[in-house]
Amino acid sequence: MTLPHAGTAEIGIIGGGIVGIALARALSQDGAGEVTVLEKEGRLAQHQTGNNSGVVHAGLYYKPGSLKATLCAAGRVSIREFCEQKGLPYREVGKLVVAVDETELDALAEIERRSIANGVPDLARIDDVARLREIEPHVAGIAAVHSPHTAAVDYVAITDAMAQDVRAAGGRILLHSEVTGIRLENGRVRVITPLGEHAFDRVIACAGLQSDIVAHLVGADPSPKILPFRGEYWELAPERTDLVRGMIYPVPDPRFPFLGVHFTRGVYDNVHVGPNAVPALSREGYTWLQISVKDTWESVRWPGAWPLAKQHWRMGVDEISGSLIKPLYFQKARRFVPELKMSDLEHKSAAGVRAQAWGRTGELLDDFAVDQVGPVTVLRNAPSPAATSSIAIARYLLDHYLTPTG
Repeated sequence: MTLPHAGTAEIGIIGGGIVGIALARALSQDGAGEVTVLEKEGRLAQHQTGNNSGVVHAGLYYKPGSLKATLCAAGRVSIREFCEQKGLPYREVGKLVVAVDETELDALAEIERRSIANGVPDLARIDDVARLREIEPHVAGIAAVHSPHTAAVDYVAITDAMAQDVRAAGGRILLHSEVTGIRLENGRVRVITPLGEHAFDRVIACAGLQSDIVAHLVGADPSPKILPFRGEYWELAPERTDLVRGMIYPVPDPRFPFLGVHFTRGVYDNVHVGPNAVPALSREGYTWLQISVKDTWESVRWPGAWPLAKQHWRMGVDEISGSLIKPLYFQKARRFVPELKMSDLEHKSAAGVRAQAWGRTGELLDDFAVDQVGPVTVLRNAPSPAATSSIAIARYLLDHYLTPTG
């Protein structure tokens, strides 16, 4: 499905996170048509974009040849260039992926292999403990891979700067415009919001936590469904942030879909510890007290719920325990920085909710996924590193789904 002739199309984008705004910017600047973004909140980047650790990933973990790997590599360069162009902060603080003991060396070697295949710049394998301590003086471990160009940014500021470009190119961004209905009429797409209806030639949904709901509105396959996972961060006390120079990550356990607790220095020099990964009781459940019976029931009754629980229940119990019992969370973190004290975890900072797509048989989708229903394109899964890859994702959608004709 292609757009009408360039400059004549009316294009609607559902979702005002960084991916939706990056796409709006690309379409507006390419002169593809009149672009309108519909965002349900009162500001942009309120959910996944505005509640993450701010890391610009270099591509260490992803399966070589996957969309995640390809888009991350291109996106990292694009985000850096955008920040330079706009005068936004971009700090290459570096990432150290640390093997604490010999049982993790094989998995570390796999990370090294993938990093090399993915073209991670200036990657270094470190087997000398003294060299580890030069990079991170307080770290514990026997080996690591070091990615010196992994960076930290402010993704909300980047989204706002992209939005300025959209408006400057003639695009519209409408807030408080939650999409409640979508109808296909005579080759056009009628989108219904509380503030009125809009008619478009094409619609692209970059709706994150709501992506399966939007897919349902257009009659797409119910799978994959979104399972919200909350990631909770603790923040190091300001006087103890010198325990971490850059970013300290664990070697991921291939049996589990999440990385585990790590240390991340942000672009404004705060240091986060986390996140964990606990099932959220609401699509936008940033605390245990935010509960949606509807969202929870839909997750429980999904065919993939039992297979997923059967496979990962131990991890679930461990993550939930760490969420509710601070000493357990502390012990996970202290494994990498033995000098850490319980009091150094000063307070829980804002949590994020990850839109994890899962299928009917309980499988967790690990790569980007796109559905096409007539003139509506739905980004069904945009996992980390979606923020890093946002400009590259926009170009991918433009090239593969929205190429103008004639």
